[in-house]
Amino acid sequence: MSPRLRKFIGLIGILAFCAFYIFVVATLGDYLPDHWAVRLVYYAVAGTFWGVPLFPLIRWMNREPGPRA
Repeated sequence: MSPRLRKFIGLIGILAFCAFYIFVVATLGDYLPDHWAVRLVYYAVAGTFWGVPLFPLIRWMNREPGPRA
């Protein structure tokens, strides 16, 4: 698979994941207690860890193409 195609597929995957993640975080945020400290911690953690599940996809996108058979 060419690097350009891998990066395009990865881009679509990242955008789809981010849309889903934002929807889930915002929906769960509606059920939090109405206290500023709880919301601060929740959104700080959610905003920090959104990229962790994307590491394998980004690694796959940037992998060098293997030798052709």
